[in-house]
Amino acid sequence: MEKFSNQAFEHHKPIEVLEKKAFGENFVWGVAMSAFQNEGAWDKDGKGESIWDRFNHRKNKILDKTNADITADFYHRFEEDIALTKSLGFKAFRFSFSWARILPYGIGKINRAGIDFYHKLIDTCLAYNLEPWPTIYHWDLPQALEDMGGWTNRDIIDWFAEYCEILTEEYGLKVKNWMVLNEPAGFTGLGYMTGYHAPGRLGMSNFLPAVHHAAMCQAEGGRIIRKNVPDAVIGTTFSCSFIEPHTHRFADIKAAKRVDALLNRLFIEPALGLGYPTAQLPFLNKMVDKYVMEGDMEKLQFDFDFIGIQNYFKLVMKGVWWMPYLKAMEVKPHKRGIQDTTDLGWEVSPEGMYQIIRQFAGYPQIKKIMITENGAAFKDTLRHGEIHDTQRVAFYESYLQSILKAKKEGINIGGYMAWTLTDNFEWREGYIPKFGLVYVDFKTQERIVKSSGKWFQQLLGGK
Repeated sequence: MEKFSNQAFEHHKPIEVLEKKAFGENFVWGVAMSAFQNEGAWDKDGKGESIWDRFNHRKNKILDKTNADITADFYHRFEEDIALTKSLGFKAFRFSFSWARILPYGIGKINRAGIDFYHKLIDTCLAYNLEPWPTIYHWDLPQALEDMGGWTNRDIIDWFAEYCEILTEEYGLKVKNWMVLNEPAGFTGLGYMTGYHAPGRLGMSNFLPAVHHAAMCQAEGGRIIRKNVPDAVIGTTFSCSFIEPHTHRFADIKAAKRVDALLNRLFIEPALGLGYPTAQLPFLNKMVDKYVMEGDMEKLQFDFDFIGIQNYFKLVMKGVWWMPYLKAMEVKPHKRGIQDTTDLGWEVSPEGMYQIIRQFAGYPQIKKIMITENGAAFKDTLRHGEIHDTQRVAFYESYLQSILKAKKEGINIGGYMAWTLTDNFEWREGYIPKFGLVYVDFKTQERIVKSSGKWFQQLLGGK
């Protein structure tokens, strides 16, 4: 096994050697991926069009002018990728169902070929002794439902319930661990407020109903899993960033609190029975007045078995009077003299991971935390058939040390899932960012395990 230099992140260098046994015998080690980013086969075998299929075929929406029509071709190569996951020593495989592959029009007629594909995927995981950890919704709403209003239409609560009923009835005897939504703050904010992501809608009039309906679906999905799957372990996942004020100025502190409420509290607190964070975000009162119906606040609640934290970076905010609603603006790492950043300009902050875990652990209603995504994009160079991604190795080691620190302090952290197994289509950025433990040549679909993948293989005792 090759040795790796952590020189790029010298001040994050661990003070002790990282060992698997330190995390405990029952700690779940896995990789994470999503349907749209990996599967390809976007119009094959009866699959319907999703909002991301539509969006990534529109001009100038994807930065590198590519699309995910084929991407990593997981639809045809899933057995190879599952075998790779097993060889690296992981015990869990997180994937998502494509709603449009199961229900081409979002509701109504079921596509049997789509149902069969996920049976084969789950069966292959089980054959390799990998626990399947599916996510019900990872951003790829059927376009047919978007044409009827998508997440802004309250009917989506019924549409989503129908979808959940089908999945749990089909796979409930094989799958124990379930996640309802992936990063609802992400798909509502980027898709229905800023327009950067599919479906490309803009403005508060789209964002507010999308938020409430997604929060309602989050709990309703949990209830359906609980009803249909015996002994299910149910969670949902949130994109989280530790938020710091730029200075001790009152305006910066208030700005940080507002951004924290938007990014970290907006979806978890309704689920916990705490309501929406309207004190920090007064504009949410418009949502409550217009979209919250009688009985909704109770229906927003669900007793999840775990909460999935997905953390990549911390944010530093300063108060600015001219930004609408939040009165806040990020102070970018380079403006603060921070050199340790990823290819996407995100600050490498293991301390931020530690702090956001502590923040979520501060909710007494949360029983267990799972790290359901964490990873880094760096420029990879293929030389002599190998990729020595030492920066990514250093990133994983430093973040895992922070997770272990929190775990040793008594926080119930049940597992860690690396984002991601293979290079894939990274939403609006296309194929520019490389997050994989495994390199993919998108012309030939050849897979090459990077040094980071070999590092996990050594840590986890893979073969």
